[in-house]
Amino acid sequence: MFIAMNRFKVAPGQEQTFETVWRSRETRLPEMDGFVNFKLLRGSSTPEHTLFASHTVWESKRHFDGWVESQAFGKSHQGDGRLSGIILGHPEFEGFEVLQDLHSVMPKMCVTL
Repeated sequence: MFIAMNRFKVAPGQEQTFETVWRSRETRLPEMDGFVNFKLLRGSSTPEHTLFASHTVWESKRHFDGWVESQAFGKSHQGDGRLSGIILGHPEFEGFEVLQDLHSVMPKMCVTL
């Protein structure tokens, strides 16, 4: 497995705009070979920025590289200019090979109201 993350520093007061722009983007991820899942994460805030991260899991780095080199990737990132003035600087990419993957063995509890 391979995890691809981009960290975004969002200008104070622009958090909701960033989330709206992100959610309105056209995505082709579910159609891509080797795609496992995606999460948009919101982190801590400081007076300078709020941290966000995109977190994508792939079956392998080869699958991720296939995404980056695809036409679908280019189309998905065409509207990134809408983030101008919202994010501070360029996103910071981090890629990770998964070395260990643990899952809960506890059964999910179902609550009925």
